[in-house]
Amino acid sequence: MTNTTHSKSTERPAATANGVLVLLIGLALTVGGPALIAQDPDNLVFVIAGVTLATVGLLLMCGLYSLQPNEGSAILLFGEYRGTDRKTGLRWVLPWYTRKKISLRVRNLTSDKLKVNDKRGSPIEIAANVVWRVEDSAQALFDVDDYQAFVNIQVDTALRDITSLYAYDHGEEESEPELTLRSDAEDVAARLRDELVGRVKVAGVAIDEARLAHLAYAPEIAGAMLKRQQAEAVLAARRLIVKGAVGMVEAALNDLGERGVVDLDEDRKAAMVSNLLVVLCADREAQPVVNTGTLYG
Repeated sequence: MTNTTHSKSTERPAATANGVLVLLIGLALTVGGPALIAQDPDNLVFVIAGVTLATVGLLLMCGLYSLQPNEGSAILLFGEYRGTDRKTGLRWVLPWYTRKKISLRVRNLTSDKLKVNDKRGSPIEIAANVVWRVEDSAQALFDVDDYQAFVNIQVDTALRDITSLYAYDHGEEESEPELTLRSDAEDVAARLRDELVGRVKVAGVAIDEARLAHLAYAPEIAGAMLKRQQAEAVLAARRLIVKGAVGMVEAALNDLGERGVVDLDEDRKAAMVSNLLVVLCADREAQPVVNTGTLYG
């Protein structure tokens, strides 16, 4: 029984030369060949030598290629990988070598909006922005079929997996606070990046940054969730108002007692507390009532 394993490609420098010198030599041979023939067209030796020189010059120039900054060229001989040239400018390799150019620049990918379920099963829409680049040209070209499509698919897959581990937002009753997609975007982004690093390593790709670009409830529940968030905000505001009002009433009673402004029994204190809380916690402004009698009348 044979055990077949995938052989990993590894980038290595290619044996290439500076193309400027080769270009000058090629031009000299290409021009010198016809010039030699022109000296004595009837001389067979001159004709053969001139044709040979011109042919060699053309062949030399066929091996010329240029590379821009952050660009590489994989060199192959009859399908066998012989190395990658990353040196910029005019370069030269033997004409029968095949060359495959590949961009090594940083790329920015914004995924499509995915409709997935979060940890609690709520349908949400999510998208990510990923900054990536080719790190190993040999792996990118020869270990995967299409490294750009491979990265796109892995981003979507990793985003689905990450979403299933987190809830969109905190629930109403939680004994211990947990990380959520909305409140802990930095932690989620860090985990997404770590997930992608492992997934695209086989393609020779490096992930520089990964962040959530879009996060929202799916349209079918967005309205209901918005009402829930508004209700939670109103309740939180009410709790803060009541807490502040109680503190103000307590301070007022203590201040009145310490200064001896008025002496109130327990019933009158309760009535005063009730009136002050109504005034402080009411949604509308309180309407003053003028008492023309005594405090107890």
